[in-house]
Amino acid sequence: MLIRPLARCDYLPTYEAMRAFTEARDEHTPDELWLCEHPPVFTQGLAGKAEHVLDAGGIPVIATNRGGQVTYHGPGQVVAYPLVDLRRLGIYVKEYVFRLEQALIKTLEDCGVTGHRVAGAPGIYLKLDDPFGHTRLPSPPDPREPWRGIGKVAALGIKVSRHHSYHGLALNVAMDLSPFDRINPCGYAGLRTVDLRSIGVEVGVADVAAALARHLQVYLQR
Repeated sequence: MLIRPLARCDYLPTYEAMRAFTEARDEHTPDELWLCEHPPVFTQGLAGKAEHVLDAGGIPVIATNRGGQVTYHGPGQVVAYPLVDLRRLGIYVKEYVFRLEQALIKTLEDCGVTGHRVAGAPGIYLKLDDPFGHTRLPSPPDPREPWRGIGKVAALGIKVSRHHSYHGLALNVAMDLSPFDRINPCGYAGLRTVDLRSIGVEVGVADVAAALARHLQVYLQR
């Protein structure tokens, strides 16, 4: 897998470039992994509902063709776009999502943090009262307050076209988290978004990006 560090780059031209790459590739095209940060932007997935953007303020909102609802990208967040031939890899979408989440869990583990999955809600979550422990999230959650005690630290949103993946995942490292208060993150009212810094982990964005790339290379091979 060819790794392309794109540093900080605007969202829309990056989106257009990975879509063009995917449309042009064939069975011989090597897979690539693009790593970057974006200036502040809200992105809406195909299932996105306008009411989940509570108050965009001066932050642009861009409609995309990925799955999922609205999320926020901004400085201090590692964004990874795996451009992968799933047929060549020998897996389907469900397995692909599992592998992306596993790479995120292992990256957090490198920082001493325990990441969790939540059934039916792609991404990685933390126990806010014990982000470094290994106890499970409450199951089933309290239906009156399903997100109580849970914070989202990483989001997923993918597109697969002719067995080729694009879009990807975002891991919050050291951000201004206030824009997440302007949306219902991933369509979930009451869901709190956190980053590593807010739970007391001081680590560089470049270091997290390198760790995430390493784990994605492991999980995105046959």
